[in-house]
Amino acid sequence: MAIRDILTVPDPRLKLVSDPVDGVDDDLRALMDDMLETMYAADGIGLAAIQVGVAKRVIVMDLSGPEERAEPRYFVNPVITPLTEDVRPYQEGCLSIPDVYDEVERPAKVKLTYLDYEGEAREEIAEGMFATCIQHEMDHLEGIVFIDYLSRLKRERAVKKVQKLVKTRSDAA
Repeated sequence: MAIRDILTVPDPRLKLVSDPVDGVDDDLRALMDDMLETMYAADGIGLAAIQVGVAKRVIVMDLSGPEERAEPRYFVNPVITPLTEDVRPYQEGCLSIPDVYDEVERPAKVKLTYLDYEGEAREEIAEGMFATCIQHEMDHLEGIVFIDYLSRLKRERAVKKVQKLVKTRSDAA
């Protein structure tokens, strides 16, 4: 396993639509293992493959808390279907947009179909934080970042803040 670099806005690769995966094999599991290690190292709860520069429809997630046992989840070729018109606002953040948080409204309940780590087909209902997180990560697979839901002014401020942060980190290295 290896920790990979996480792309940050305004990297144009974050705007790519990810390609479906033909099937789950050892190479894909190695990618998912790297993604999970990368996500944990960055203190994240979800990560899409495009965030590490791989345009494949793959997501890893772990919603367990810091004092809880890790519960990694793997989603290959996920598809979501909203199950309600009710929306839930949530203060979102993103590993590709460090230190920026804002409220986004998303459907409160969705149906999720995907292949798991072993390539088995799965279907489940997502609500609460799980619904918010899977929709956030699914957006990445479509080339959307959460700041795309914000006003133009807030988006521009977020990008400038990230660029300044990245420059400060690279100057310090």
